[in-house]
Amino acid sequence: MTNLTFEKALAELEQIVAKLEKGGISLNESLALFEKGVKMSRFLRAELDKAERKVEILLKDEQGNLKAEEFEAEPAEGDEAGDEDGKD
Repeated sequence: MTNLTFEKALAELEQIVAKLEKGGISLNESLALFEKGVKMSRFLRAELDKAERKVEILLKDEQGNLKAEEFEAEPAEGDEAGDEDGKD
């Protein structure tokens, strides 16, 4: 999933959902799409969590001023290191 943006992942997840809702595909293909959809969903959740933490950092300053600070993102629960490349 290198170079994957929030917008690209969301569009891909929407396509996956549309294909699954439409039906007419094999069980194996459905399962593969479902698995990919779960990965997209986890990626999107992680991106939203990062954005939420950044907003919290921006809003919280000792003097009450808005201030952007860098933070280290922790891997989402259940994610394995090296799983970002989309290869299993």
